[in-house]
Amino acid sequence: MPLIALTGGIASGKSTIARRLAEHGAVIVDADQIVRDVQAPGTPVLRRIADTFGDDVIQPDGSLDRAALGSKVFGAPESLARLNAIVHPAVREESQRRFREVLDDDPSAVVVYDVPLLVEARVDDPWDLTVVAHAPAGIRRRRLVELRGLDEAAAQARIDAQVTDEQRLAIADVVIDTGADLAHTLAQTDALWERIRAQ
Repeated sequence: MPLIALTGGIASGKSTIARRLAEHGAVIVDADQIVRDVQAPGTPVLRRIADTFGDDVIQPDGSLDRAALGSKVFGAPESLARLNAIVHPAVREESQRRFREVLDDDPSAVVVYDVPLLVEARVDDPWDLTVVAHAPAGIRRRRLVELRGLDEAAAQARIDAQVTDEQRLAIADVVIDTGADLAHTLAQTDALWERIRAQ
């Protein structure tokens, strides 16, 4: 079972690549979805977050108030480190469980772990291939403004909060250039799939 890490900065086109690989038959394990799952109402992770950051990060229905939590950790490195120490181990454990589940079901499956924070949290895991979706920061900033409705300052702040492009590119086995049109991204993704299947 090839285990492939797919990462990229915000608005880099990572989800487009993941969708295309899924169309080819890859099994996508979504790190963002795992984060939401491990922070669901009633989970140990959510209880620890509330104990650490206060009950005001919990909404009346018992779910996590992401905006309230974000306001406490965004731009506060020590608080963010405390949050990561709670969330990252749980995400790692759950992702490994999902990888094993896929392998048990189909030993020849291609598993793609769609993970924004690879450099920050999972870079030393034994990936068979690390794929980086890459578009220049200016293009990603424009996408955040035009497609997600952020203003320029907010878009830049999101980009600045992540590791640099250089740090991501340094760990890449494969770089998919997502700065041009969709067809260019899909063609590179198709070529990647052929490479994976040929291994």
